[in-house]
Amino acid sequence: MAGADVMAAPWPRIESASNPVLKQWRRLHGHGSAYRNEGVCWLEGEHLIEAALQQGVRLQRVIWRDAPAAFALPPDVPQAVMASALWRQVSQLDQPPTVAAQMAWPGAGELRPDAATVVLDAVQDPGNVGAVLRSAAAFGYQQVVALRGSAGLWSPKVLRAAMGAHFALHLVEDQPVATLTGLRVPLWATSSHRGQWLHQLPRVWPCAWLIGNEGKGLSDQAASYAAQWVRIAQPGGQESLNAAVAAGICLYSTRAAASDEPPG
Repeated sequence: MAGADVMAAPWPRIESASNPVLKQWRRLHGHGSAYRNEGVCWLEGEHLIEAALQQGVRLQRVIWRDAPAAFALPPDVPQAVMASALWRQVSQLDQPPTVAAQMAWPGAGELRPDAATVVLDAVQDPGNVGAVLRSAAAFGYQQVVALRGSAGLWSPKVLRAAMGAHFALHLVEDQPVATLTGLRVPLWATSSHRGQWLHQLPRVWPCAWLIGNEGKGLSDQAASYAAQWVRIAQPGGQESLNAAVAAGICLYSTRAAASDEPPG
């Protein structure tokens, strides 16, 4: 990857609210699934952009806030500068980053039957979805499948929450429940009141986990695909755990038990 000389040329400036790039970016922030219609995703901040570049993602354009800065980019990526006043119209962050990039949406994806998988069943909070993606990538799972009703995996909020985990995973989204018939790995589901204790599960790898909606849990349809129900011991006596927290515990415990050592 060659480093672009950011001061070598007077990059075009985006100074009008009617600029098509700004209008598209605003539409993406306006609706969590707009990227599917637009066919593009926006990455805010250096960390996300670097994570994408490290995995060979081709950027369609890079936008700087106020002025370009020293940052290694492929030399063929178009760049422009946007005034801060306009940037604040599209960024949802209290402290907007100095750079953002556009990439092509990779599509809904196709199921990989034998991959270690996390299945999201109507998990709607983007922060929870992003946190699950981070845990999945950290603990060696290869695939995340989002059933219909879950937050869009490539929405701006999920991208920010996942902190680059998207680019280490195979993502499949907007799927009917029947997609789960294609999995060829054991599929487990968590429950706060029934099933085998997590620490007593057999050592099986790869496997898949079903993570349900924050309030209602798993739908009856999704639950019917679970080979086994699993409980997490809670000595403190809480009624239930946050969906992302429960997922992280299950993913770590399963991976560590299967390898006899901490995932790494």
